[in-house]
Amino acid sequence: MIHTSHLVKQFGSFKAVDEINLEIGRGEIFGFLGANGAGKTTTIRMLCGLLKPSSGEIRIDNLDIIKHSEQIKHKLGYMSQKFSLYPDLKAIENLQFYAGIYRVSFEPALKRLEPILEQFGLSSILKTLTQDLPMGYKQRLSLVAALMHDPPLVFLDEPTSGVDPQARREFWQVINDLAQSGKTIIVSTHFMDEAEYCHRVIIMQDGREVALGNPAELKQEYGSANMQELFLKVLGVSDAKL
Repeated sequence: MIHTSHLVKQFGSFKAVDEINLEIGRGEIFGFLGANGAGKTTTIRMLCGLLKPSSGEIRIDNLDIIKHSEQIKHKLGYMSQKFSLYPDLKAIENLQFYAGIYRVSFEPALKRLEPILEQFGLSSILKTLTQDLPMGYKQRLSLVAALMHDPPLVFLDEPTSGVDPQARREFWQVINDLAQSGKTIIVSTHFMDEAEYCHRVIIMQDGREVALGNPAELKQEYGSANMQELFLKVLGVSDAKL
C-alpha cells in the first residue's frame, strides 16, 4: 500500500527526514515512534501529500504521489493531531460536511459506519453541537469523519492524545477492526504501550530510522521487557553511534 525510497525532507539547511525507506502492506497497523522533532509528523505529512518531498519517491497503492495526487486523495483518510472539526456545527453536520468534501452519498456512508458509531457511543449525540462534546467524543467523531469515504489507507496522528484510558481502549479496538477489514492504518503515538498493538513500528530520531520491525521481535532483539525500555535503549544505541 505504501512504498518510499530514499525519502528526504529539508527545510533550508535542516534535514527533517533523512533517507526513509518503507514498505507497508494492506491491512497493516504501522506505528511511528519518536520524540518531538524526530521527523514522525513530517514523514506522515509527506505520505499524505500535504508536504512535497525534497527528494526520493512515495508511491501509494502503486501510484506516484506527485503525478497522481488527485487519485490518491480519495484513497486517504486523515485524523490530525489537533481537533479539526467545526465546533459550531452539530456532530452529524460535521459528518455531512466531510461526506460532501469527498463527494459520497451521506446516508449510505452513515449506514456503513453505524457499527463504529454504536461502539463509540456517538449514535445518541449526533444532534449535539460539536463544541459541547467532551474531548474523548470529539476525537471519536474525528475518526468517524476520516472514514466517511471508506478509504483503504487511514492516517492517525496521535489519535488518543488527551483522552481517558477507556477511550484509548475503544480507539484501538476500532483500529484493529479496521485493519482486519483490510485497511492500512498508520499511527503516530507517544504512548509506548500503544505501540504493542502495531504489527510493525519505526522508531525515528533526528529524521532517521533507528529501528524498524515487529514490537515483540524488537523487544527480544534489544533484551527489553517493554516498549518504553526498548525505546530508550534504541535511542541510546543511536546516540552512541552518532
